[in-house]
Amino acid sequence: MTEWWPDLRVLELLTAVADRGSLGAAARSVGMAQPNASRAISTLEDRLGVPLIIRSARGSTLTPEGEVVAARAKEVLVDAEELVATGDAMRTSHGAHLEVGASMTVAEHLVPQWLVRLRRHLPGADVGLQVKNSQAVHDAVAEGSCDLGFVETPDIRPGLRTRIVARDRLVVVVAPDHPWARASHPLDSRELAATPLVEREEGSGTRLTLERALRGMDRAPAVLHLGSNAAVRAAVIAGAGPAVLSEWVVGGDTDLGTLVEVPVRGVELHRDIRAVWRGRHPSVPATHMIRIAAQSCPLAPTRGAPARSARPGLRPSTGPDGGARTPQR
Repeated sequence: MTEWWPDLRVLELLTAVADRGSLGAAARSVGMAQPNASRAISTLEDRLGVPLIIRSARGSTLTPEGEVVAARAKEVLVDAEELVATGDAMRTSHGAHLEVGASMTVAEHLVPQWLVRLRRHLPGADVGLQVKNSQAVHDAVAEGSCDLGFVETPDIRPGLRTRIVARDRLVVVVAPDHPWARASHPLDSRELAATPLVEREEGSGTRLTLERALRGMDRAPAVLHLGSNAAVRAAVIAGAGPAVLSEWVVGGDTDLGTLVEVPVRGVELHRDIRAVWRGRHPSVPATHMIRIAAQSCPLAPTRGAPARSARPGLRPSTGPDGGARTPQR
């Protein structure tokens, strides 16, 4: 084991120099006297064997080596905060209850892995899960029957607080014998709007996202309205017609060829997955659950194909901000 560990407060000071532009301002921001700050930086430079700061009459700037160390220091500080938060949560979680409401897509494909991780961190917490469509999750959180919700809707109910934890992409899928499966060019969004689709029920986040994406276009009536992703998927495979579903739902089918993804131009089918709660701050278990959700799923770009590693069972690499980073498909 190393004989010397850097002081976290000194690492905080170093990162503050980059943000504040001077050692004096950085010292004030962390509550340290400037002479002590100068000695602390000098000690860190001696220990690491490289210059970290260039001092001048106009202020202080980081050397190239200092920039590298400061970037790594930010990661260490985030990890330290996570360690403290974990300890706090474990201390307060014994006997605590967390009731989670999740929309169907999120509950089926994301929440199970989040709950496993939450159980490791908070073994004393009692956690319940209610699976509903997004509108019903909003109702449950607003009424207080759920402490925390995860929804896919583009709109959040007034009075609830929210944080984006993941991004999803909806895709158009058809059975392999459907004419669209053999098309040589992308489907036009207006043709999609004019085609009877197999759709989810009213209040579904998937349906609301599709309606928002095709707003202003002449829409054909749905051929079926079904109450679950599994039912919609089965109907499409059986030949009922095209559908628009989350890539999380149909990714295995498109990989196996039981469904075919149809490219579409002229429409935006990405959506945000959000945590929602009541009150200024979520409870300690809810805060931990939100953090796990945000770190488990990459925020995929809003254009182009999403990161397939977001699907459960695949292991994304970790980026410098603690979130997952995955290559584009």
